[in-house]
Amino acid sequence: MPREGLKPELVTEAAATIVDDHGLAALTLARLATDLGVAAPSLYKHIGGIEDLILRVSTLAVRRLADVLTTAALGRSGRHALVSIATAHRRFAIEHAGLYALTQTALKIDSSAQRAEISRPVAIFDAVVRSYGVPDDLSVHAMRIVRAGLHGFADIETRGGFQMSHSIDESFLFLIDALHASLQQLCKHDRQLPNA
Repeated sequence: MPREGLKPELVTEAAATIVDDHGLAALTLARLATDLGVAAPSLYKHIGGIEDLILRVSTLAVRRLADVLTTAALGRSGRHALVSIATAHRRFAIEHAGLYALTQTALKIDSSAQRAEISRPVAIFDAVVRSYGVPDDLSVHAMRIVRAGLHGFADIETRGGFQMSHSIDESFLFLIDALHASLQQLCKHDRQLPNA
């Protein structure tokens, strides 16, 4: 008998908890069904299978990251915005390592609602970069620099890759300083990119 009140949103939330606590490899329909107290076949009334479920969880992960970044950026610009979103980004990656990993995965997006969620974090990074006054023709490059720097740091940290005795927090502050200086430099940048 299907569990009363079970909806796609609740299935997705339960799957997200598994991923966040144990990683994507732990997410199976059998495990999810057990956690929800239902038979595995009954999940198909709410989701389209494991690929659909992973897409739903990924979309939820991106939504949660975007919400955190939006709150961090609100009312801030320039360095204040960069420090705030960088700190929020790092905290989310550490506290929600399983979900964070899914925010960096290329997805096959089938709906405009999912595309909109995926575009939100990019729009936040774009707003922060533009608040520095980075020229339009360089804003995509600037966004990529910021995203790559923050993601690279978060990825190494969440995988336990920083083993030296020096303070990771201090290294993170140096990263923010480097990103800040890069964005300032891009505002003065007048070199044309070479043609490929």
